[in-house]
Amino acid sequence: MNQQNITLLRQLKLTGMAQALLQQLEQPGTYQGLSFEERLQLLIDHEHQSRDNRKQQRLLTSATLKVQANARDINYEHPRGLSQSVMSGLLSSGWVNKQQNILITGPCGSGKTYLACALAHSAILKGHSAKYYRLSRLLLELNQQKADGSYSKALKHIAKYDVLILDDWGLEPLKAAQRNDLMEIMDDRHQHASTIMVSQLPTEEWYQAIGDNTLADAILDRLMHNAHRLKLKGESMRKDKSELTENEHLS
Repeated sequence: MNQQNITLLRQLKLTGMAQALLQQLEQPGTYQGLSFEERLQLLIDHEHQSRDNRKQQRLLTSATLKVQANARDINYEHPRGLSQSVMSGLLSSGWVNKQQNILITGPCGSGKTYLACALAHSAILKGHSAKYYRLSRLLLELNQQKADGSYSKALKHIAKYDVLILDDWGLEPLKAAQRNDLMEIMDDRHQHASTIMVSQLPTEEWYQAIGDNTLADAILDRLMHNAHRLKLKGESMRKDKSELTENEHLS
């Protein structure tokens, strides 16, 4: 009967509960003093935790983060102007619940991409969806999707992510069609979802980088409104190889 129950639980896709029941059967002495209600609660808790773990793994896989960044490995010793208290607040992911944006700027090698991915990773652990793109590749994909008729569907898909990372913003001048694409993305996400914009350019130069006054006003208004700003500085962290944490994955 026990084996039948385990098989039935798995058929019902209650795999966490099935695993917990099997553990109770294999270690009867451990659970001998517990009441039926207590043992049932353990089964339910295990199923809930199992589902949370599977959801997190699905979200991490879907996010395609450039680096496997973790909040505990962030380097606060390097003199780049990164406040641990500010990061601690952002890593709580309250900004995602409030549909706020984060703007990360700084020189090459200052860890911008790592911080963006660490923030997204923390949001995923709290159940939020995320997606990483290099902006140039995303705009290229959207251009191709215009040709095959899937452009509108692609925009709707992008809009659904709770957190969208757009990396390497400002490295290349935007063409007219690309400005329109970026406007569509930011308009869909404004006050509905959060965006992390990563750039070597200081925010003061973003207006000029867009190249069209009207669209620049519209895009930056949606992007910078209520945004948190991380302005990194200093020499490249790649010069310091003594820290085998964040330094391993810098951009």
